[in-house]
Amino acid sequence: MTEEISEPSEVETPESEIETPESEIETPESEIENRKSKIGKTQVAIFAAILVVGVLIGRCSSPDSAPPQTAQQTDESVTWTCSMHPQVQSEEFGQCPICGMDLIPVDSNEDSGNSNRVTMSERAKKLAQIRTTPVRRLGDASREMRLLGRVERDETRAKTVTTWTAGRIDKLYVASKGEKIRRGQVIATLYSPEIYAAHRDLIQAKRQLENLSSNMDFARSSAEATLESARQKLRLLGVSSTDLAAMEKTDKPWTAIKVRSPFGGTVTEKLVDEGNYVQAGTGVYKLSDLSKLWLQLDAYESDLSRLRLGQKVSFAIDAIPDATFTGTIAFIDPILDPVKRTANVRVEVDNDGDLRPGMFATATVEANRSVGETPPLVIPSSAPLFAGRRSLVYVELGQTKEPTYEAREVLLGPKAGDIYSVLAGLSFGERVVTNGAFAIDADLQIKGGGSLMTRKDDRNLPPADIIETTPEFKAELTKIIDAYIALQEALADDDWETSQNNAKTFIELTKAFHPSQPAHASEVWTQIREGLNPHHNQMEIARDLDGAREVFDAYSQAMTKILAHFGNPTGGDLKLAYCPMAFDNRGAEWIQRGDKIDNSYFGSNMLLCGEFRQTIPTGTHIAPKGDE
Repeated sequence: MTEEISEPSEVETPESEIETPESEIETPESEIENRKSKIGKTQVAIFAAILVVGVLIGRCSSPDSAPPQTAQQTDESVTWTCSMHPQVQSEEFGQCPICGMDLIPVDSNEDSGNSNRVTMSERAKKLAQIRTTPVRRLGDASREMRLLGRVERDETRAKTVTTWTAGRIDKLYVASKGEKIRRGQVIATLYSPEIYAAHRDLIQAKRQLENLSSNMDFARSSAEATLESARQKLRLLGVSSTDLAAMEKTDKPWTAIKVRSPFGGTVTEKLVDEGNYVQAGTGVYKLSDLSKLWLQLDAYESDLSRLRLGQKVSFAIDAIPDATFTGTIAFIDPILDPVKRTANVRVEVDNDGDLRPGMFATATVEANRSVGETPPLVIPSSAPLFAGRRSLVYVELGQTKEPTYEAREVLLGPKAGDIYSVLAGLSFGERVVTNGAFAIDADLQIKGGGSLMTRKDDRNLPPADIIETTPEFKAELTKIIDAYIALQEALADDDWETSQNNAKTFIELTKAFHPSQPAHASEVWTQIREGLNPHHNQMEIARDLDGAREVFDAYSQAMTKILAHFGNPTGGDLKLAYCPMAFDNRGAEWIQRGDKIDNSYFGSNMLLCGEFRQTIPTGTHIAPKGDE
């Protein structure tokens, strides 16, 4: 009972011991916080130091203190460009206005004497896959001509199956056109009172002959004559020998006779129906032998001297790809069409069933060349680069240590297949780049040379021959221009049906306009009109808006000539517009009305793509390029 135990003091002691470790844990956490604070202050100090250094460097590299390479070129005229946008050219150092990158000086060490040349190493040539082709002439003995035409039936092989007697069509055995029939095939049955009566006479004449006795020679000869007369009457009514033999064996007259075709062919038209009453000579079917066809071509008067009878012609059909057909010229029309200035050339073609009348064809004729005529120079279609009306090729120069190429502007003729004829700018045997030309052009562009993109958009053309015309002349031109504008607006609206109708009106007006006065105006207009004829043919066979827009480009070029020579005869302003993206960035112009771009080459896809180059008020002319 008197014994006391001091347990409370012993219990408090462990609790104090437990609290002591907790204080020991809190102490390191505070140290960590202090360390973080010190690190943050250190980073701020480092960033501040870096910022100060950057400012100092920026001041040292400012335009006021030119870089070493600039200092070396202070005595020369330096051109600066952007490595990403080489079309940017500046005489002062700065930033590219497109991407903001610093401009770099154009390297003028290479070909500094000629801004149109690019020199490459052999390794660079291989990497760019550059290939060249020599300029050649298009054959010494012949020239390839391209003509448009249409497959038609051979008119000499067209037949009509007719009835030989009057009657009623009871049955037709050929249901519709397009079916083939053979010679002697039954095509219909016909009830004919005339044949019924003639058959009855035949039966009676035969019976009389059979009833006569053998000793009555005079009567027998008379009966035989009557029988032969009945047979002949049926033959004249169109009864075949087979049917006539069958008719003699029967004792009852036929009420219907079989109508057989006297020749074979393909049915092109059914002329009667079952139940129709017909007269003698009425057509039942029209047939045509399609094993032989005609290819009707239109040849211009300038080409007629190179065509002759018996000449071989090869042609292709759009509907039958990868197939080539051949024929022989059998006829050349001696009379020239006064409007189209063409003559018909007929080609006879064998048909194995693939060709059908109505198909459009593109024919190739190896035409004899006139005596003394020099064949034209030609280059592959992959050689030229186009920008607007300009054509640029790269020519490989000989006698150089490393491959060197020169940019040369050329004048090209029309494209024929995979080649262009060369009118100016190249000589026979020179090698032009046919693969890799864009790589060379890009190199020249970066160096600030006369590349495709850095040259002026169009050649400066001499002033057009301004021609004074009469009010009647201007009135007709106004109709033609209005028809052109209507076509332009329909193409911009993507309206195929209206485009076809407006194109037809434009074609008819241009072909019908044959002024005689003033003489010089008439001569110039005739040249423009005849130049449009091939494009009219292409427009007539165009099957979609893309095809029509290709022809519209040619129409637009002719329209600029009209406005340059004769001026604007309409009652309002006209605008000359240009789209650089038309025809795979080749670019194209057109004439329109209104103050907003109305792109005929892209329609609704890029209706506002383009720019106005000129405004042609009433009575004024299109200004030459460079004088706008």
